[in-house]
Amino acid sequence: MAKEFKLTSIRLAELEKELRYLKTTREQEVAEHLKEARSFGDLSENSEYDEAKNEQALLYARVAEVENILAHAVVIDDEEGNSSDLTGHVGLGCTVKVRDLETDETEVYAIVGSQEADPTQGMISDDSPFGRAMLGKVIGDTVDVEAPMGMLRFEILSVERSA
Repeated sequence: MAKEFKLTSIRLAELEKELRYLKTTREQEVAEHLKEARSFGDLSENSEYDEAKNEQALLYARVAEVENILAHAVVIDDEEGNSSDLTGHVGLGCTVKVRDLETDETEVYAIVGSQEADPTQGMISDDSPFGRAMLGKVIGDTVDVEAPMGMLRFEILSVERSA
């Protein structure tokens, strides 16, 4: 069974747009670059041709990757009870405000699917140790997260549905 990719409807639309761009505009650009490189003569010693072929291979690899993601995408529906803030449970699509019990600092994280994760932007994958530890918890719970630097403890201050 293929891996499912959990995506928001916004991320799904972004990937569909990227795929259209890759298969049209970008493919034409790469084909033109390849055609130009071929015109430089002997292909066995033509670094421009090698570069164009590598560029084409990268393009086709990305197209295949995006098509695979789209084929196995599971859209996180905001209307479903996956992570409803009505129940106060942490789930996909929620924004969680937590307090680090060691440093007393508060942080806000969005729990997202692995394809959308960007820890620098506070978007944490549900597959990460932090994400897995948070899933299903409610406001007031103390959560232990096993991290490379040791055990971290957080208190959940709020759970909201992400916009």
